[in-house]
This record gives sequence, C-alpha cells and structure tokens, in this order.
Amino acid sequence: MKQSILCGLIGAGIQCSRSPALHQAEARAQGLDLVYKLIDLDVLRIGNEALPRLLADAVREGYSGLNITFPCKQAVMPLLHGLSDEARAIGAVNTVVIAGEKLTGHNTDASGWAWGFKRALPGVDLSRVVLLGAGGAGAAVGHAALGLGVRELSILDVDPSRAAALASRLGAQFPGAKVVPGQDPKAALRSASGLIHCTPTGMSGHPGMPLDEELLRPSLWVSEIVYVPLETELLKAARRAGCAIADGGHMNVGQAIRGFKLFTGREADPARMDAHFRKLGA
Repeated sequence: MKQSILCGLIGAGIQCSRSPALHQAEARAQGLDLVYKLIDLDVLRIGNEALPRLLADAVREGYSGLNITFPCKQAVMPLLHGLSDEARAIGAVNTVVIAGEKLTGHNTDASGWAWGFKRALPGVDLSRVVLLGAGGAGAAVGHAALGLGVRELSILDVDPSRAAALASRLGAQFPGAKVVPGQDPKAALRSASGLIHCTPTGMSGHPGMPLDEELLRPSLWVSEIVYVPLETELLKAARRAGCAIADGGHMNVGQAIRGFKLFTGREADPARMDAHFRKLGA
C-alpha cells in the first residue's frame, strides 16, 4: 500500500505555482501517493490574519507540511513551535513541517537559490553584487549569496528602512563582507558584477521591469527568482544587453528538491525534477 502524504502551499496569487506538479510527479516516480493543495489567500479573500486558522486546519486535516510564500514568510514565524537554524538566521520561513501538532519552520529559499545559481552561473564574478528586494526572499537569497562568497552586497528596496535593516543583519552575520543599503539602482549597478532580483515585479500579476533597461550591460550577470513567466521582462532585457542569466526556475527546482525531503523523508532526483519543471513550460 502506498504511503499517503498531504501537503500544500499558502500564499497570495499562487494559482500558477509549479510546486504541486513538481512534488506530485516526483512522488509518483518514487511510488508515493502525495496530494499537494493550493491555499490561495487571494482566492479565499483573506490575509495574514487568517494564518493561525489555516495552520490549525492543516494540523487537523493531517498535513505533513506546507510551503509558505508571499506575503506570509515572516508573518508565519511567531505562530510556529520551532525554527531551523537557517530560518532563524534568515528571518523568514518558506516551509513548515508538521509532526503531530508541532510546527517547525525551515527555509529552502537560500539553499534552493544557491543550488540553482551554481548550476546556471558557475564561476561568475562575485566581487560586487546588487540585491533588489529586502523581503523574505531577498533576505534568504542575500544570505545565500554571501555564503557563496559575495564580497560586497548592496541592497535596494522600495522601503529604504527595510533595506537598511537587512544590510545591518547580514553584515553582522558575514563580518568578512561589505553589506550596505543602496540609494539608487544607477549608482549601485555602476561598478557591480552581478544583479539578483528578488521582488514580485515581473510576475504574472505584477508585470513590468524592476529597473531601467539601460542600466544593464554585457559584463553584468543577472539572477532572477520569478519563474512565472519563466522569461520575465528583466530576463528579456538582460538577454538583449548580452548578460549571462539564471532564470527563476533554477531556484524553484532547488527549493522543491529540499522541500520534498522535508515533507517525505526521501531524497528527490534533481535531474528528474529539473527535467519535469522544464517540461511544464513558462
């Protein structure tokens, strides 16, 4: 008899998520019966205030775990019984493992981005990097980037105080690196070797460009975390400018590989999961 596993995703505007397809396909390949549900705050017309009820429902209904995405990655933290060291250091949770009635928060954004980045952009210059977005995803990816050896990280956000707070926290965690809040993209990118984009701009529900296309140049690599659509306006512009790029699918697969292990206790097949993601299209 197949092992039955129930998991899901809580977030806003998540109907295009690839997570259900990725987890369910890998489960089938391993002989598991896995059901992955979308708990979309927009569809339900609720906000973060509903998180306590949604978590209680998941416990009652026998979920093994939940992925957590925008805008819940930080709001969910006080509602959990425990945090992994990584989630605590990053200050955001994107995966909750449920064991009995105990909820433990993890963060696979950092390891997922690092897995995809090393795969898509091996050997690129990590001397000076600009990070756009200081929310939950930006915090995780900034942490991962510094862990990979970025020497100078400039953080920009629509909320300058949030960028300053993240720069202060990451600077304390990585004292060997220079981490500063940036003032404007033009100044920050002038001497940058790479750009990491961690805002919702470019997603299906948030079309557009996060910065002026004229700021892109061939010597700049660009890492995108948005994956629906896979070819965002930023990546199209980066291609035109001759930049080396990493699309958001690399991070999404990296996240799913680790999330699958947290939910099922089994190792996912990275090549199989990546191939399945690419078959899903943009």
